[in-house]
Amino acid sequence: MLTVLSFIIAAVIGGAIFVNQAPQFGASAEGTSLERIKKSPQYRDGKFQNASPTPMMDESPFLDKVKIFSKFIGGVEGGTPEGKLPMVSLKKEDFAAVADTGVAITWFGHSAVLLEMGGKRIFADPMLGQRASPVSFIGSKRFNEELPINIEDLPPLDIVLLSHDHYDHLDRGSILKLKDKARHFIVPLGVAAHLVHWGVEANKITELDWWEDTSFEGISFTAAPARHFSGRGLSDRDQTLWSSWVLKSADKSVYFGGDSGYDTHFKEIGDKYGPFDLTMLECGQYNEAWKYIHMMPEQTAQAHLDLKGRVLMPTHWGAFSLALHQWKEPITRLSAAVQQHNISMATPIIGQRWQVGGPIPQQPWWKDVK
Repeated sequence: MLTVLSFIIAAVIGGAIFVNQAPQFGASAEGTSLERIKKSPQYRDGKFQNASPTPMMDESPFLDKVKIFSKFIGGVEGGTPEGKLPMVSLKKEDFAAVADTGVAITWFGHSAVLLEMGGKRIFADPMLGQRASPVSFIGSKRFNEELPINIEDLPPLDIVLLSHDHYDHLDRGSILKLKDKARHFIVPLGVAAHLVHWGVEANKITELDWWEDTSFEGISFTAAPARHFSGRGLSDRDQTLWSSWVLKSADKSVYFGGDSGYDTHFKEIGDKYGPFDLTMLECGQYNEAWKYIHMMPEQTAQAHLDLKGRVLMPTHWGAFSLALHQWKEPITRLSAAVQQHNISMATPIIGQRWQVGGPIPQQPWWKDVK
């Protein structure tokens, strides 16, 4: 009995030390950043909060949580594809030039999107690691081990744009490889501390609260509301802000949604900043147990309409299995919803570069993958 108890105590202590010391968990805001956090209208009662009441799964009855956990342990039939997803392989030469006008988009799977806009390269939520996890041996593994292009071969980046600090959006390994390629980072309040902890120079980072904006050589970036949460460890829940982003150049307007449950903020953003030439909105990793922080596919279509979008590109699918649905269910349900609402939807394969205003990639490629 004493041996078992000693083992449990040692495991708890070891786990606590690991969480507090391992660099992948990031760091807490200090100084001016912490002062700004405490003054934010979104920061109340010691944490960031959503505009609307947002019940979380950990507030559910204990037995409901046990059922969900057991389903994750057992897995879902069809939760991951049997084979590789189709992908366009890219080379350095494919990024030799960036257009001064228009918008080009290259999807890397999940929410990682490389934008070429107003003569600048912007990488949004560049999670390019193999697992959405703080460790390399636990967590959902990327469907395709290969990326469209090696991180080392990516072109220089003007901006790395982050929506929040969850592991499927902010990956330390990716940041370590991108930090010297990127000229600047634009992030929600509190997220800068993680980046600085990983070696990004503080003067290369701009932190914004909701409705604040900044400009970078002809492109404006506005942090807009989302309905979600944050945290990388056991004790930092909601200590950093989550955000969606409005990007505007001289001739185009783009919305990057990050992660968000459905709420009235989409209409508010659409009324204030729309119409958008392109909206990028999450459509996967949902469940009734966490319906307030991730949209159902039908709500994704409605959010696009609320935003006054012209073309919708779904994100947050096609790379990891982080929920209990089949891997292609999100795009199947969303395809039916956009058809009902007569929405133009882009469905590029991973690595396919396409232009807003040009032919929209609409091949239902997922139907050929089991």
